[in-house]
Amino acid sequence: MALKAATVKIYIYSGTQGSYTDTDLKYTLSKDRISTRDNILFEIANLVRDYIIHNFNDDYTCVAKWVTVSQTLVDSETGLEFDVGSPVVNHYVLIDGYGDFEDGINPQLSDNALITANDIYLPEGTAGKFPIFAEGVGKVTIDSTDTEITDSGNSNQKIQYITIPADSSTIQVYDTDDTTLLKTVTVHNVCEPKFTDYKVTFVNKYGAYQDMYFFKRTVETFNVTDDVYKRNNITPSTVSYATNSGQRQRYNVQGQTSIQMNTGFISESAVSTIEELFLSEDVWIRYDGKTLPIIPKSKSFTQKSSLNDKLINYTVQFDFAFNKINNVR
Repeated sequence: MALKAATVKIYIYSGTQGSYTDTDLKYTLSKDRISTRDNILFEIANLVRDYIIHNFNDDYTCVAKWVTVSQTLVDSETGLEFDVGSPVVNHYVLIDGYGDFEDGINPQLSDNALITANDIYLPEGTAGKFPIFAEGVGKVTIDSTDTEITDSGNSNQKIQYITIPADSSTIQVYDTDDTTLLKTVTVHNVCEPKFTDYKVTFVNKYGAYQDMYFFKRTVETFNVTDDVYKRNNITPSTVSYATNSGQRQRYNVQGQTSIQMNTGFISESAVSTIEELFLSEDVWIRYDGKTLPIIPKSKSFTQKSSLNDKLINYTVQFDFAFNKINNVR
């Protein structure tokens, strides 16, 4: 038997693994084998990613889904489906993450703590959230308190957000055996008496919501755009014009608010957080009691180190992701 062609059906759904129906069929792809190759490749990442929708509203809900791929293989000699192993069915957890180029093709991302940095910063007296992947974690210990992690298999709890109690100091993530330590994160509780701190939440490289606080000086700016036309303001009946009626008239007036914030002094390991923030397509700020979408306006940053820069502070500028005048239609 030799492979001639393959057809894959892609099902995307919520719930437990394998609980899909015909209504969950999103794509059907077919390919013939190239004569010089002995396999057929399908790239489905960009297709299935369209079904992850982030509607974050300070609620930290899991948006993961299941992807089931059913592969039908066709024999080049008979033109019929393979009798053995066809269709081949595989199940995957769909999460909106990415790997770095250095990781190679289809890298295995973290299956435990869904955060890169080993240091996080919270305002004094403020609780936080710590994202983990339930399948690979048995317990999370914050200071001396254990939180047992259970995985029911439902897609809506694959990513879980563990509450970090106010003024905690250490987070330890353990494997499913509850004894193998996988990651230790230090929590820094920042007292900032002068400036207002702002919480920015973004989708990190593991597809989880991650918080980052900006503690120092904040500057808000406002940019206005408009068009102007020259109008005829003569009254024909009197062949005159009113001096309170201008010749130049504005239209299409719109405003854009931007905000520039400073992290305050942080460790070198926090550079990974800044990098993932810059690369994130979905970012929000907690502002005036609301969760508002923002876009990183800064497109570059210089990686700092304690050796070169002594104290490390990053300045980041954001645009609010909406116009000042509501023109949503």
